[in-house]
Amino acid sequence: MPTAAKVATVEEIGSNLDSATAVIVAEYRGLSVSQLAELRNSLRPSETSYRIYKNTLVKIATEGRDLGALEDLLVGPTGLAFVDGDVVEAAKALSAFAKGQDLFVLKGGVLRGKPISASDVDALSKLDSREVLLGKIAGGFKAPLFKAAGLFAANQRKFAGLLSAYAQKREDEEAA
Repeated sequence: MPTAAKVATVEEIGSNLDSATAVIVAEYRGLSVSQLAELRNSLRPSETSYRIYKNTLVKIATEGRDLGALEDLLVGPTGLAFVDGDVVEAAKALSAFAKGQDLFVLKGGVLRGKPISASDVDALSKLDSREVLLGKIAGGFKAPLFKAAGLFAANQRKFAGLLSAYAQKREDEEAA
């Protein structure tokens, strides 16, 4: 018979799974409490929470949800990073922490209902941030407009030069 605490934990996991854009699974074996606190602090700007639950409770919470890929990753001491914000920023923070800690191993996860591997998380961490990508897109839209404005201005400069040369020619003809 499940206890009330376990039922509440399964409901908490389920609500976190439903609200998260991505869930990334990582093995934390051998990390100290202070190292896990450091990881959680690095994830805070990307609106990501790193939680440790019993694997059996997570498996129960994934039932009825399209998250079968998570069940295969729930082996050994695992923690779940629930990403509510920018997935790229969360992947960058997780990958950076994994590079600094040999004991922290990224296993994979689920991104918008689709399974991702540890190499996919690493590839996400190498992408530019959302703001940089939006800036590049805006620059791409802006470049043709500046070229068109330059072409229009060039025609006006040529016409002004022709008028100036014509006026100079008329002055020279009148003076002669």
